[in-house]
Amino acid sequence: MLRVGLTGGIGSGKSTVAGRLAEHGAVVIDADKIAREVVEPGTDGLDAIRAAFGDDVISAGGLDRAKLAQRVFTDETARVTLNGIVHPRIGARTAELMAAAPQDGIVVHDVPLLVENHLAPAYHLVLVVDAPEEERVHRVVRDRGMSEQDARARIKAQATEEARRAAADVWLDNGGSPDEVLAVVDALWADRLVRYEANVRLHRRAKVGTPRLADPDPTWPAQADRLRARIAMAAGDLARRVDHIGSTSVPGLPAKDVIDLQITVAALADADALADNLAAAGFPKLAWVDHDNPKPYAPDVEQWRKRYHAAADPGRHANVHLRVEGSPGWRYALLFPDWLRANPAERDAYLATKKDLAARFATDDDTDNYAEAKETWFDAAGSRAEEWAERTGWQPTP
Repeated sequence: MLRVGLTGGIGSGKSTVAGRLAEHGAVVIDADKIAREVVEPGTDGLDAIRAAFGDDVISAGGLDRAKLAQRVFTDETARVTLNGIVHPRIGARTAELMAAAPQDGIVVHDVPLLVENHLAPAYHLVLVVDAPEEERVHRVVRDRGMSEQDARARIKAQATEEARRAAADVWLDNGGSPDEVLAVVDALWADRLVRYEANVRLHRRAKVGTPRLADPDPTWPAQADRLRARIAMAAGDLARRVDHIGSTSVPGLPAKDVIDLQITVAALADADALADNLAAAGFPKLAWVDHDNPKPYAPDVEQWRKRYHAAADPGRHANVHLRVEGSPGWRYALLFPDWLRANPAERDAYLATKKDLAARFATDDDTDNYAEAKETWFDAAGSRAEEWAERTGWQPTP
């Protein structure tokens, strides 16, 4: 199944997006609804709260949320106690609902505090709904009867726009009419979510298509960081490090709009052990790629063995290379971007090569041919990069 995290600040209109996704067939799991369910009358959650905080936070209708809030917001110990009661029950109920979803389903987890609680890496994709602050204040005052002062205080207490943008794979601007954001959601469902789910389920990478150079995108590093976080969570201790490598990691360098990442492992057996976890996280293995092309200074192909995965997400193409720490391929992947950053003339020469090959393969629907054609330049560049590394004392960044 495809796991989608949905979040947004108060008044952003997140429920509008959740409702539309449900209409399309998504299984929507509402974190706020679950938080209420686990402390309803007759639950062991409510009993635990009564035991911890006394009868004064219980009313005839169940939990007196206002009184409980007064207790926990002024007492850190009380807040920790409450979280210890509520969070495990929310987690267990969420897991139960996730497990009940169909294997070919798209599960949308509606979590108001997704960013604040650093939950983004747990999802295949994170959607953030946003609107201008003044519009959000207007909606909260109009729809919830909250004072303007309270509305602004709630907004200020939540994650900043900067933090939400850092977590967002998809930014949904809901500052206009509902029809505008709904049209974007419709396209997102058809063009990305449905195809992404099928790719994850069938363990296939997203089709990349014709190689075309894109202008440098200042968001490439942030996009790589989101992918790195997902990979790190899926790989656990078997990944010694996860790095953003390749052309998109070099500032100012035009490149194919494909993020390259490297997972460092202690042995190829560890890379093989990660195959299922990475596939489930949206990075299926491509078994026919098992080595890099050897460079003249290290011609033994056995030294260049690796494992290769690629993103299943049709909206964010990515390559994931698993290499053994200390191997020539591992070293080259880390050295090459640093060398280009430090040597503008080499960067320009590389760009000229890329432009020439992109023009030659402009009608080729297979990027593997484009990549293979670059190897002649890489062979010569590898020796020059190693000479630079020896001259400058370059070592991989810890």
